[in-house]
Amino acid sequence: MSGKQVDRRVFLRNMALAGASVACLDLAGCGKEGGGDTADRAAGYAMKGEFEKNVGLAVARGGDDPAKLVRAAVDAAGGMKRFVSAGDMVVVKPNIGWNRTPEQAANTNPFVVEEVVRMCLEAGAKKVKVFDAPCNPATRTYKMSGIEAAAERAGADVIYMDERKFKDVSIPGGVALKSWNMYTEAFETDVLINVPILKHHSMARVTMGMKNLMGLLGGNRSAIHPGFDQKLADINTVLVPHLTIIDAFRVLKAHGPNSGTPDDVALARHVVVGTDPVAVDSYGAELFGRVTGQQLKGADIGHIRLGHEMGLGEIDLGKVEVNEIDLA
Repeated sequence: MSGKQVDRRVFLRNMALAGASVACLDLAGCGKEGGGDTADRAAGYAMKGEFEKNVGLAVARGGDDPAKLVRAAVDAAGGMKRFVSAGDMVVVKPNIGWNRTPEQAANTNPFVVEEVVRMCLEAGAKKVKVFDAPCNPATRTYKMSGIEAAAERAGADVIYMDERKFKDVSIPGGVALKSWNMYTEAFETDVLINVPILKHHSMARVTMGMKNLMGLLGGNRSAIHPGFDQKLADINTVLVPHLTIIDAFRVLKAHGPNSGTPDDVALARHVVVGTDPVAVDSYGAELFGRVTGQQLKGADIGHIRLGHEMGLGEIDLGKVEVNEIDLA
């Protein structure tokens, strides 16, 4: 990836997040107790994007231990201390959308989430929060997915999202979406780590990092479906993780996001790590194509292509350094 392209992406990212922090100042509930802190954290969150220059992708593959894959991939990307500093507040955002078991591959693998939390705390994080806005009841999905127990085992605070903490956030760079209710704790953090699962999706075709951020939205999310690809790209101009870690240990090949049978699940044994959300998802799209026997690239997925066109990252993997580690 050229320096010019990266600089433009970081510039757009910082501008979008600065807009979100200003919007929060005007929100009900962002008063003396929380408003200034939210704005300060959002501004710092935007500035921290500067360390992302010259970071490519790291991919670990092989073996039977998802935790080892995560650690190997993050270490190949420079180690968690590159992203998390002593005293940081960290939000880890997995997919906990469905009342399904880990073997059904509808949610992020719990051992992946557990290891990410553990690495953040080892890097000196003051606190790690884990949460999602599931489609099925949270009390069931958090437990059935195995994520609640795994994250708590590693030392995380597992949060059941509070409806009062969804606030309207401006999307200054949005084309089809100019504002939406978003979870304020996603902004009131030093580091946001997006940990999606790679799987088939009936609307998006394949879901990974960019799509996983919908779990930070409130309101009637079905209203995003018309013009879905552009609206999802718009959301990603504001909700920008510092690090994306794709769980592709098990991949749901068909009938996603939640209706797959055991025959629809492939044991792919991959973890993909990167700071460029478009590049990470582009690699994931190609990996999904290999797992399912298709010719697939990031440009074939509407929201990834639009994210690239809006300057959110690099879609051409020929321009991205990829460090691959084989644990087989």
